[in-house]
Amino acid sequence: MHSNQPSRRALLLGAAGTIAAGASVAVADAAPVHAAGAPAPGQPSRGKRVNQTYRPAYHLSVPDNWKNDPQRPIYLDGEYLYYYLYNADYLVGGGGTAWRLATTRDHVSFTDHGVAIPKNTNQNGDCWSGCVVVDPEDTAGLGHGAVVALVTQAPHGVQAQYLWYSTDRGRTFRPGGEEPVLPNPGVRDFRDPKVIWDAARSRWFMANAEGTRIGFYASPDLRRWEPVGEFVRDDIGLLECPDIFSMQARDGSEHWVLGVSANGKGRGLPATYAYWTGGFDGATFEPDAPEPRWLDHGFDFYGAVTYAHHRADGSEDPGVRHALGWANFWDYPHNAPSMVTDGYNGDDMIVRDLRLERADDGTYYLASQPTAALADHTVRTHALGDVQVEGTLDLDLAARAYELTCTLVWDPTNRPGNVGFELCRAPGGGRHVAAGAFLDGGFAFVNRRPTFSPAGGESQTPVDPAAGRLAVRVLVDHASVELFVGDGRTVHSHRVFPLAGDDRIRLFAYGGRAVFEGLTIRELAAPM
Repeated sequence: MHSNQPSRRALLLGAAGTIAAGASVAVADAAPVHAAGAPAPGQPSRGKRVNQTYRPAYHLSVPDNWKNDPQRPIYLDGEYLYYYLYNADYLVGGGGTAWRLATTRDHVSFTDHGVAIPKNTNQNGDCWSGCVVVDPEDTAGLGHGAVVALVTQAPHGVQAQYLWYSTDRGRTFRPGGEEPVLPNPGVRDFRDPKVIWDAARSRWFMANAEGTRIGFYASPDLRRWEPVGEFVRDDIGLLECPDIFSMQARDGSEHWVLGVSANGKGRGLPATYAYWTGGFDGATFEPDAPEPRWLDHGFDFYGAVTYAHHRADGSEDPGVRHALGWANFWDYPHNAPSMVTDGYNGDDMIVRDLRLERADDGTYYLASQPTAALADHTVRTHALGDVQVEGTLDLDLAARAYELTCTLVWDPTNRPGNVGFELCRAPGGGRHVAAGAFLDGGFAFVNRRPTFSPAGGESQTPVDPAAGRLAVRVLVDHASVELFVGDGRTVHSHRVFPLAGDDRIRLFAYGGRAVFEGLTIRELAAPM
């Protein structure tokens, strides 16, 4: 979101926005939607007869009304606590955000626990994005192992950071005072604090989003914060939802990663999660290279957070991290037919397992794959083997929620011009989402223009036609398509709204022959 656009707060105040084209043909005798009486996940709202649901089969979705920014999950008592911004008044036009809690043990199935921080609890207004930490040494004076939240509130429109805390292991929170722990120095954008424990210096460290600047602060007790440095980037729009962590690469080396949600569309770049690898000394982050890498090249992976992976014994695994992103973008936040069909607007993309890999040029990058436990939620497997295609081939199966994996193989000396899939395909053709590799142009792509989507568009990332092969992994759910390319260095995540009967799959290899090697389709289901 560029700085001259409306703020996220302003957009939320216009809660009942437009609905994507095509919703009307998917609904039969739809009654008015109300905030009360929300459906169980996967079920249409009561009081309406529908033949369409956009409630995902295996992605997290809000039980009712609205969700947006994820908050970084924490590991506590053998499970992960995941908070996100929630608005129970969304469908009746009310604004504001609360923090809602869901827990998970496998990063796929989530259990809802309702609101942890209600809207407008105190005079400082509702709580926006921030982060939660566990304070094992009682640095804040709230008890050993206290769960502490640092969040943005904006009384009288002035954004600042406030401390909240929980006495029931993160189920509910109360304010730790009416005054900010990090007051606003007089700037417009001053939000989204992300706090980590800086073990090398035995203190807390905060990265805070401040327009085109990420401010760095340090504290001994989560209450008193002093500025220690900054990271400035003025060519990828407004910086939001910062992230900072250390990670062990697969080769055993240790690296720091700084991430932000940013908008690079003005430079032909994504508008998702940008990150840099580099060095960090407690005050300065020095990137290895000036240009950021992007965790996603699609259109709907915003406000993303990463969090540590824990082994069975509770210890952290330094070589694996998880990532979770909001399946939406601020150019079209309210343009979702799920409001009519299911009484809600708000999904996440699949949780990813991240690993830090060394590139051929000696730099490092994050490789993403759908979280490992997703395999445990397979309900049916179609192992189709090696499938040769020249032209088109329609598969003899129908599915709406599945994972498709294969390696696309072609002869570089006599290659097709375009190879891939028509997903979410209408039975008679026409509507679909296209994904694959346009070898004549040298790029992988997801094109959502041929189906109902928030704003159309096609995402593209480079591939080498001379390589002769490309591993792909595609996740399809009722309202999303995610394409993982190669080892997951490149991912395309998109919101789409196919009709209920658009459940066919076509393979294509235009202008030549290709083999879809090891083609496997796993139907998935993992309700919240």
